[in-house]
Amino acid sequence: MLTAPELGEYIDQRLTRTAFRLERLDHYDVDSDGVDYERFLRGEPDPTLERKQPWLDHLRRERESGILRHRVHLLRTPLTDYLRYECEWGYVFNAAAGENIGILNLTEHPEPDDIPDHDFWLIDDQFPVRMHYDIDGRFLGAKPAEPKALPRYQRARDILTASAEPFGTWWDRHRDEWREHRAA
Repeated sequence: MLTAPELGEYIDQRLTRTAFRLERLDHYDVDSDGVDYERFLRGEPDPTLERKQPWLDHLRRERESGILRHRVHLLRTPLTDYLRYECEWGYVFNAAAGENIGILNLTEHPEPDDIPDHDFWLIDDQFPVRMHYDIDGRFLGAKPAEPKALPRYQRARDILTASAEPFGTWWDRHRDEWREHRAA
């Protein structure tokens, strides 16, 4: 099982063209959030850009070099506080930096058939990695999938990419989920 730093190295060593990520959880308890989630819950206006800016710069450099980073998040509305945080303080900034983000709202659409029941990465269309989290969304590790599983992950990526709504369009349609509207 790969640790978070090992997963980062695994991806960096293989990524030359595309990185696809499926997210299924309503909450992730990850160190990369820093204290921003707590700040979001307190109503502070913006994420800590000193912490976030290096990642945004990385996304821009990847995009400029021709690397496509994209993800689809399967979720339901109304959003959890964490998903609202992820959208407002994560996806809005990441999308502006060049990441393609799709949302498949399972409240509005049925889940497509034959989609893995777990988060995963698919790097350069040939290296699938299954993500493992505990019930509280804490990262437990990641494991590269067996080569025979590759077609299933490729199909899932294709189905999810075709089925998901672009984040910006979805987010604009769901202004009632924006923190400023929820607090009013």
